[in-house]
Amino acid sequence: MNAAGVPKNSMSSWGTISVPRVVVTGLGTINPLGLSVKDFWEGLVAGKSAIGTITHFDASNFRVKVDAEVHGFDATDHMDLKAIDRTSRTIQFAIAAAKEAIQSAALDMTQENPERVGVIISTMTEQGYVVRGWELYLKSGPRRADPLFITKSTASAASMQVGMMLGAKGPNSAVNSLCASGADAIGTAMNFIRLGYTDVMIAGGSDASLEPVGMAGLDILGALSHESDPSKACRPFDLNRNGFVYSEGAGLVVLESYEHARKRGAAVLAEIAGAGWSFDAHDATAPAPESEAYAMRTALQNARAKIEDVDYINAHGTSTKLNDACETEAIKMVFGEHAYKIPISSTKSMIGHSITAAGAIETVASILIMNKGVIHPTINYETPDPECDLDYVPNVARPAQVNVCLKNSFGLGGENCCLVFKRLKG
Repeated sequence: MNAAGVPKNSMSSWGTISVPRVVVTGLGTINPLGLSVKDFWEGLVAGKSAIGTITHFDASNFRVKVDAEVHGFDATDHMDLKAIDRTSRTIQFAIAAAKEAIQSAALDMTQENPERVGVIISTMTEQGYVVRGWELYLKSGPRRADPLFITKSTASAASMQVGMMLGAKGPNSAVNSLCASGADAIGTAMNFIRLGYTDVMIAGGSDASLEPVGMAGLDILGALSHESDPSKACRPFDLNRNGFVYSEGAGLVVLESYEHARKRGAAVLAEIAGAGWSFDAHDATAPAPESEAYAMRTALQNARAKIEDVDYINAHGTSTKLNDACETEAIKMVFGEHAYKIPISSTKSMIGHSITAAGAIETVASILIMNKGVIHPTINYETPDPECDLDYVPNVARPAQVNVCLKNSFGLGGENCCLVFKRLKG
């Protein structure tokens, strides 16, 4: 291992095929716990809840009264006024998180081949913007339509804007697998590097879809918490959990091939060693534990990791009755008796569920855990559920050395993505 912490062996062998090993060198986030990675980590280890009453819109006629909002964000800290006028809150979050991740990675684009740097960011279209565009058309006709409607509302808008900001000319796209999207983007970015298309990828998710239309629909579906006390609203794996808390935010990581990181002397935070995907093909809302287990097994196989190697799981952990029970069952399917020895925690217990950004923000949390030697807790865990009987690191952070981390992300509708991160070894 060199001074930068990069293993000398920069290739993984897959049968007769050698692929580049991929590392994480930078982190960035905007989320309800804070406007930086530092603030995020301090809130996580303190077990701080960032959930509060809804302020983004008038919720007086909603049964749901709580959400997890980003407060204090000022887009002018990251963009000029013209760019702000041409972008949505989702894109502004993505740009802010990307800037922090790039700075964290000490990545100098003037020293990079721009065709070898790519961007992939998952997003959800902000429903309010689409509704307002339609209302303007109905009221004033086609000549008053926003000429940038498509570029503002497309799922790839955040990737495009971040790519233009950086001058990154490599692969640029977006993925959407609902709640699995953030992890999906990172796993897909890993494969771009493994397949030799890029040396560097900026990847993750950004979501500011916390708006009344989507929240009303999820409430009718029965997915959202009706807890009146915001600090207790999200309680993953607890017997009295009653739904998830809608959230917003962004999480971005910088991924590089080992060889590229070694050449530029980058400090490496973790290796992204594997990813696994699956689809339930079962139900539009109810998960299937067998399919979730398949994604976990595939990720571990892809990472060349044994079940006994895993010493921490960052759970999907939404705080809904069905999802938490199914995830627990899936973990037992994969790990058997070893499941009871693995600490598991839910980042959502403190920041809610930011849909397409969730898996990416939670990836940032997972990598911080590996580097800080402390597992953040699952807060609000008060009453054990017989169906959820594993070690969820209740309420208080726990010192631990995490060498191999499994990150679970399971999407509404059955789209699943799991990632495996490893502590570096020579």
